[in-house]
Amino acid sequence: MEKLIITAAICGAEVTKKDNSNVPYTVEEIVKEAKFAYDAGASIIHLHVRDDSGIPTQSFERFKVCIDGIRKECPDVIIEPSTGGAVGMNNDERLSPVFLKPEIASLDCGTCNFGKDDIFVNTEDTIRYFVKKMNEFGVKPEIEVFDKGMIDTALRLHKEKLLKAPLQFNFVMGVRGGIGASLMDLAFMKASIPEDSAFTVTGIGKAQFTMAAMAIVAGGHVRVGFEDNIYIRKGVLAKSNGEMVEKAVRISREIGREIATPKEAREILHLI
Repeated sequence: MEKLIITAAICGAEVTKKDNSNVPYTVEEIVKEAKFAYDAGASIIHLHVRDDSGIPTQSFERFKVCIDGIRKECPDVIIEPSTGGAVGMNNDERLSPVFLKPEIASLDCGTCNFGKDDIFVNTEDTIRYFVKKMNEFGVKPEIEVFDKGMIDTALRLHKEKLLKAPLQFNFVMGVRGGIGASLMDLAFMKASIPEDSAFTVTGIGKAQFTMAAMAIVAGGHVRVGFEDNIYIRKGVLAKSNGEMVEKAVRISREIGREIATPKEAREILHLI
């Protein structure tokens, strides 16, 4: 089995210091958390950014200074900015980090209820617009899917040659309004993508590490971090993203699967 790629989603756009005081806001905090995750074994940093008060932003300048800071501390890490932004942002605002020409960026492939009154809107026109911009700037999309229908949308765009093989999926599992977080759900999602595709599994909340273990055994890759979960185990808040990456590393090595370096991750994902 190929080596495991670990992605650290270090801050997200929804959780706050009220949820866990270790959630990073400032540039210095974001760089520090990225370094913790990288040192623990993460090859990819999935990056949202905040202003210093914690409000999510898609500011080009904020992304640039955070990326520059992470690059200084972790020169070879893969940095994957989010084009999801936060609920309510417009398309051009969400796309701003693509203009920095990262190797890879997230591409959300459908609309999803996010609990209560929140709706994360991604129309088909929006998705096409994002794909065309990513292609224009040489950015590989990581296809974020919260349900099976979003895979079907991605496969239509692949058939139209907008999304280029081999595809990279991220199965986000356990969001209220999306697919559940079970072995059956994972098997269903995995069976729905082309055989030459890579996939990462993101378990939300209490599903984070159970889904990580399932993904490791199934030959997929893993995402952990404060964006998706604030606990290291039941009732115990995580001290850092690095602590969560360390746990994923332990699970993988107990199963007998080694961890990919950033260089090896680039080869697996066809970034080089």
